[in-house]
Amino acid sequence: MWLCVFGFISLSWLLLCDDSWCYCLWVCPVQLIDTVSRLNWISMGYSGLFITKVASFGKRLLKDHFKSWVFQSLNGLIVLGSLVSFFVAAGCAYLYVFPTFHSVIQNYGISKSSSECNVFEGRWIRDESYPLYNASDCPFAERGFNCLANGRKDQGYLKWRWKPKNCEIPRFRVHGVLEKLRGKRVVFIGDSMSRTQWESLICLLMTGVEDKRSVYEINGNSITKRIRYLGVRFSSFNFSVEFYRSVFLVQPGLAPKHGPKRAKSSLHLDKMDEISKEWIDSDILIFNTGHWWTRSKLFEMGCYFQVGGALKLGMSIPTAFRTALNTWASWIETAINTNRTRVFFRSFESSHWSGRRQQFCKVTRNPLSKPKGRGRSPFSDIIMKVVENMAVPATVLHVTPMVAFRSDAHVGTNSDTPLVPDCSHWCLPGVPDMWNEILLSYLLSRNEVSFQ
Repeated sequence: MWLCVFGFISLSWLLLCDDSWCYCLWVCPVQLIDTVSRLNWISMGYSGLFITKVASFGKRLLKDHFKSWVFQSLNGLIVLGSLVSFFVAAGCAYLYVFPTFHSVIQNYGISKSSSECNVFEGRWIRDESYPLYNASDCPFAERGFNCLANGRKDQGYLKWRWKPKNCEIPRFRVHGVLEKLRGKRVVFIGDSMSRTQWESLICLLMTGVEDKRSVYEINGNSITKRIRYLGVRFSSFNFSVEFYRSVFLVQPGLAPKHGPKRAKSSLHLDKMDEISKEWIDSDILIFNTGHWWTRSKLFEMGCYFQVGGALKLGMSIPTAFRTALNTWASWIETAINTNRTRVFFRSFESSHWSGRRQQFCKVTRNPLSKPKGRGRSPFSDIIMKVVENMAVPATVLHVTPMVAFRSDAHVGTNSDTPLVPDCSHWCLPGVPDMWNEILLSYLLSRNEVSFQ
């Protein structure tokens, strides 16, 4: 209702001005219309475009009229009052027809208010009520992430909960979440870390479903590392939780024909992944990327960056990452209706490999007391800067600081391939469950949580 109140106050001010009233009648409405036209109406789609055009027309109308003396008469006052009243009525009507507008403005961008809680600033505390599920009872948890089933003896890594410094993350209440997601489509997009979070959410939600047979993979597929699409349907609640494998988010392809021999493939930084059209009709989107943006998975494999028809052989990985993220942001702004769809981007999770060449993997029994330089990441900094500059609302799940402590929660040698240690991926249950609890706190709470 703020727009209605603002309009009525402005109208009252216009009508009560008595000192140099002609000047007041000129300045007040023009400033009001300037304010209206400067608001970020792009996130409101065609309705926002309409309001912007009306504001522009109103400003021209006022300028034309004030070039004459018509506004020194009662007729001018009536015309002006009618114009302002129109803006008031239009604003109130929009808020009535599109009630989500208030939440779009309230949740827009990165909040810098010191009175709000930064949920990603905190520490891990022991909590004997964890874990929230048993991976062996969840058919959608990959065997490779089920560390207990793969022989891990200690269970202390399961008993930690993230505690923000100045607030509490709401406790997971599965039945309330299932009702919240009724009729929705939740989509994760990214690499294997995204798939782990996808599996975690499904296992969390299944604890509240009585008939486990009502939860099934849409195409009857088994959960594997290579398949590009996996979708699990909760038929009793009419919603789906889906995963699309898109490790770069932008389009991989063949290198140009006349390129150097070392360029066997290319990454089109200015084009979204060709499967991105499948993501549009969603209610909740959760993205991630970063773990494939390395020399070993790009240049050493003969993959180089491309913009338009030209290879960018000298482009650094951070510059390419920023270019790709800007392509993603532009796609969100133009292809996604953010009045309907909530957009999240999870930041980069540092691994706990050690050694000069990052070849050693030691899984500890307890979390680290200090992040040891892993609390920040250049990729995460880029992600947050790009999201901050977007013209539509999106939320960063800035997990980088919180996972820096969890050297105890990696798969290590407790996987389905024990001879290949893993200090990148996480055990399930484990750290990804906390990401989902934070994600759900955004979806269930009316008060947006800030991040830095």
